[in-house]
Amino acid sequence: MDDRSFFAEIRRRLGCDEHRAEAITLVVFQELRDCLPEKEAADVAAQLPQPLKNLWFEPGREGKPIEKTHRPELVARVRARVPLHNDAETERAIRAVFGALQHLLRSSRGLEGEAWDVFSVLPKDLKTLWVDARGAGEPPCL
Repeated sequence: MDDRSFFAEIRRRLGCDEHRAEAITLVVFQELRDCLPEKEAADVAAQLPQPLKNLWFEPGREGKPIEKTHRPELVARVRARVPLHNDAETERAIRAVFGALQHLLRSSRGLEGEAWDVFSVLPKDLKTLWVDARGAGEPPCL
């Protein structure tokens, strides 16, 4: 999957334009990456096409400690950085990016290969959000 296909999947899942899909992806990528050990974040990046890799990595964040982030904090952080109407809409946006990332990582359930590695290091409440993402192709409401 290339970056255009990735953003097309986000647009389809959320019913939004490309600019909004890219903005949501950037924020969710960076928040997810901050939850992962450095090696795991690098392993995910190795499977991303260059334009998505550029969104995944933020200069100057190397060696930053892992943030033990839980669902309410993740939702609040994403919502603070991307204008979304409410927490439900924010969770839907997060699930859309998680689901597209799982697809890019060639995981049909979010529990295979590299997607499993991501799942295995997430806190329990984020694991639920990660697994719920596989059905994130909901009708648009953004």
